[in-house]
Amino acid sequence: MKRQILTILSAVALATAANVATAGDAAAGKAKAASCGGCHGANGVSAVPTYPNLAGQKEAYLAKQMKAFRDGTRKDPTMNAMAKPLSDTDIANLSAFYTGLK
Repeated sequence: MKRQILTILSAVALATAANVATAGDAAAGKAKAASCGGCHGANGVSAVPTYPNLAGQKEAYLAKQMKAFRDGTRKDPTMNAMAKPLSDTDIANLSAFYTGLK
């Protein structure tokens, strides 16, 4: 019984640590998102059906995808070029910004 409780507590601690690691500054993300608005919309809702809406997406998902574009493990010529100069902090901030939009 004690082992099960410790396992559950460990899992909760790891999940909490993962969320803290991706938490960014939404205000800084808003400033950085100016170049994203052309395709993804000023409020994260794209007018173009082939471009995804970013508003309200989960923060960890957005960060994972932007890092994949930046690192080249996810291929899209436009997004690879846009994400290439982003730091981990930039990505965390952008993710926080788009997550907070409805």
